[in-house]
Amino acid sequence: MSRISERFKALRTKGETGLVTYVTAGDPDLERSAGIIKRLDTAGADVIEVGVPFSDPLADGPVIQRATERALAAGTTLPKVLDMLAATRADISAPIVIFSYANPILRMGLAQFVAQAQKAGVDGVLTLDMPPEEGEAFRTAFAGAGIDTIFLLSPTTTVDRIRKASVLGSGFLYGISRLGVTGVRDTVDDSARELAERVKAETKMPLALGFGLSRPEHVKAVGQWAEAAVVGSALVKVIAEHGQTPGLLDEVERYVRWLRN
Repeated sequence: MSRISERFKALRTKGETGLVTYVTAGDPDLERSAGIIKRLDTAGADVIEVGVPFSDPLADGPVIQRATERALAAGTTLPKVLDMLAATRADISAPIVIFSYANPILRMGLAQFVAQAQKAGVDGVLTLDMPPEEGEAFRTAFAGAGIDTIFLLSPTTTVDRIRKASVLGSGFLYGISRLGVTGVRDTVDDSARELAERVKAETKMPLALGFGLSRPEHVKAVGQWAEAAVVGSALVKVIAEHGQTPGLLDEVERYVRWLRN
């Protein structure tokens, strides 16, 4: 059983809603990214998603786009992200998921990426622009290294694709609660519940719901329908606001502990 599956099994046993946190690697720089990831683990994140900065994102809203720009300006690349994770993995207990577009992986070379990701202790990979129908080569390579393949579902995802994603994927399914780009919202969209109901009708695989969540009440609401809530833009915003201050890591930990409570 993978580290991701073990974490979701433990959450189910305890009857708790999981918290999945997203950060952009290299924002504000790789050294502080390592510290941020450690603090996320200390604060109780159940899964840590590490975003690989990419110059041509499709679904990222302005907050994550600016984080990506800062990370690229700091010289962040996919190989450097994996080196950073390899150096910090022993200090982190939570599962780590690489969040990337296909281009950086293909540019690095799929075989080389898989080898380095395995060495770095990566537990799962979510390739944002890789649908289940086209992800066989990635899935086979990841599975051979014991890495979970995580697929993205949206409110418009068909039943057929939900079934494919649950059969071909592993670890958990990532559901985006609304259409459009990432960004903080005041409320959880009704489409989140509707998507969760459709997914749950087709598979028993754990579901994590995200896009726009930023407060403890959002996490609580998502817990009614899914196994975990994903917080991304709101956390990246905290990093942006405190990135150049000595209190950055404390602010990150404080925010995640607040979400968990």
